[in-house]
Amino acid sequence: MTAAKPRRRAPVFDVDQLLKDPEIKVIVTCGSGGVGKTTTAAALALRAAEQGRKVVVLTIDPARRLAQALGLTELDNTPRPVRGLDAAQSGKLQAMMLDMKRTFDEVVSAHTTPDKAEQVFANPFYQSLSASFAGTQEYMAMEKLSQLRSQLVAEGEWDLIVVDTPPSRSALDFLDVRMIRLLTAPARAGGKAYLKVVTASFNIFGKVLTRILGNDLLGNVSSFVASLETMFGGFRERADQTYELLKGSDTAFVVVSSPEPDALREASFFVERLQHEQMPLAGVLMNRLRGAAAGLSAEGAGAALERLAELADDSPASLLAQAALRVHVESVRAAAHDRAMIARFAAAHPDVPQRSIPALPTDVHDLVGLRAVGDSLADG
Repeated sequence: MTAAKPRRRAPVFDVDQLLKDPEIKVIVTCGSGGVGKTTTAAALALRAAEQGRKVVVLTIDPARRLAQALGLTELDNTPRPVRGLDAAQSGKLQAMMLDMKRTFDEVVSAHTTPDKAEQVFANPFYQSLSASFAGTQEYMAMEKLSQLRSQLVAEGEWDLIVVDTPPSRSALDFLDVRMIRLLTAPARAGGKAYLKVVTASFNIFGKVLTRILGNDLLGNVSSFVASLETMFGGFRERADQTYELLKGSDTAFVVVSSPEPDALREASFFVERLQHEQMPLAGVLMNRLRGAAAGLSAEGAGAALERLAELADDSPASLLAQAALRVHVESVRAAAHDRAMIARFAAAHPDVPQRSIPALPTDVHDLVGLRAVGDSLADG
């Protein structure tokens, strides 16, 4: 009988090595909701800054947790300095939140005349597109990342950009440039090429847009595409450039998950999508790993609990001991569950570096908490 091969362990994700690498200029975090991705992105940015790097962290998650954890009253499209960093280091940290409409407005203003820009801003199709059109958030995030990357190269204000993506599969929509190519196709009002663009648009987005914009949709689209034909050519070119930038050796994608089935399924999706697109995946962070006190197994605690119950001792000391044993049994079983789920994920993705991060006893709401998360990222 042939002995079973030992299960291969995933390589360890060396987070500090990633953060200290001067060749890494962009770190993109992605993952499902509820796994601590925004907190992890902030912790990565803070740890890098306190190791001497000049960092800006960009969130396109509409939640305000990042601002609160960094001690800021608000975040917007302008980088804001984070105070309270370790003074012994020469790094700095700034934070910002994507303002989708403002970023789109900046693109329009930068690539057309003031008169045409005003026409675009007044167009109902543009107003809907820039505020709520499906996919616009991801493409504007790519545009903002492109702007930040250009500033990094030209001005040297930062040497690392950390991007916190939305908590859903749409976080990777910027890897799909079909919408950009659709909207940047040549517009010939009344011509066959234009009708193909409009027909394709209706097939994908028509029902939603008609409900938003009403029956004047076709005319608004026609006017919008005609006025932006030149600008969109530049946008498409920059989008393609940013896509190639994200595939470069100076970019690293970090997938954040937790040891729960739904979160791990999403993590597998992100890993497989990134590998399919040949994007540089640095590793997976398994967040909120539950632990248990060493020494007594769940079976041993269960047996002790049974013996106490048989004694029918209702004294406070006995009741307290029973309660403690129940908690211990639950914690041991939860820890075993988490380890088993992580091992299963590692078996499915044996070549992807991983690191487990223990669950914290309290929520993170300040720099002290973010430093604790950062320490776990390095030591977990």
